[in-house]
Amino acid sequence: MPEFQNKKPVKLVLIAVVAIVVLMWIWPFGSVPTGNRGVVTSFGKIVGIENEGLVILPPWKKLTIFSIRAERADVEDAEGSTSDTQPVKVSMTVRYSISTNSVAEVYEKYSHDGDLSSYVQTATQEVFKAVTAKYSAPDLIARRSQVSGDISAALREKLKVYGAQVIGIDMRTFSFSPSYMAAINEKVTQEQLRLGAENKLKTVESEQKQKVAIAEAEAHAMQARADGEAYSQLKIATAQAESLKIQNAALAQNKDVLELRRIEVDMVRAKQWKGDVPATMYGSAPIPFVTNK
Repeated sequence: MPEFQNKKPVKLVLIAVVAIVVLMWIWPFGSVPTGNRGVVTSFGKIVGIENEGLVILPPWKKLTIFSIRAERADVEDAEGSTSDTQPVKVSMTVRYSISTNSVAEVYEKYSHDGDLSSYVQTATQEVFKAVTAKYSAPDLIARRSQVSGDISAALREKLKVYGAQVIGIDMRTFSFSPSYMAAINEKVTQEQLRLGAENKLKTVESEQKQKVAIAEAEAHAMQARADGEAYSQLKIATAQAESLKIQNAALAQNKDVLELRRIEVDMVRAKQWKGDVPATMYGSAPIPFVTNK
C-alpha cells in the first residue's frame, strides 16, 4: 500500500506532461507579427501564405514566420574596371525587401526567413563591374550620381530573379589606385592654380578698365570745362565788340560825345587836384590852374 502511494505522484506528473505535449501539438492558434508573412506548410509542402494577425491551423500544418521588412546588405570593396582600364573599388550598402507576391518562391528556392544578403552582395558586384565598364575614369568621378542611378536600375532588374525589390543604395567609398588618385589630385591642384591665375588676370584687367574709364571721364570733364571757358570768353568778347560797335556808331552820329567825355575826365581830375604844382613840367603837359588869394 505505501509503495502504491509513492508511485501515484509520479504517475500524475507523467500524465500532466503528456497532456501538455498533446495540447501543444493540437493547439490550433498561431500569429504572424507585423512586417512578416506566415508560410504554411503541410509535411514540408507550401500550402498557403498567411498575412499579419491571428492564424488557426490544424495540427498537421506548420507556420513559419517570413520577414518582408527592409533588409540591408553591405558590399565591401567591390572591384571593377573603367572603359580606360583604370581599376576602381566601391563600398556600398543596398537596402532591399522581399516582394509580398514572391514570398512562397523565395521560401522555396532561396531563404526560409527572407534574408537574401548573400545573393544581393553577389548581384551588386556583378552589376558594379558591368556599369563601371561603360564609363571612363574621369566620367566615373564627374558623373557619380548618374553612375549610382545606373547601378540601382541594373540591380533592380537583377534582384527581380530572387523576388527582391531594391529600396535604395548608398555608395560609401569610391576609390581608384593610389597612383591614379595622386594624378587626379595633381590635376585638381593645377586646375585650381589656373583658375586662380585667371581670376587674378580678370581682376587686373578690371582695375585697368576702371582706371581707363576714370581717365576718360576726367578728360571729358576737362574738355567740358575748356569748352565752357572758351564759350564764356567768346561771349565776353562778343559783348565787348558789340559795345564798341555801339559806341563807335554813337560817336559817328554825334562828335560832341567825345568832347563831352574829355570834359568829364578833366572834371574828375580837377576834383581830385589838391592845389599842388608839379615841380617838373613837360612841354606837352597842360598848365594847371592857379588861384590868386
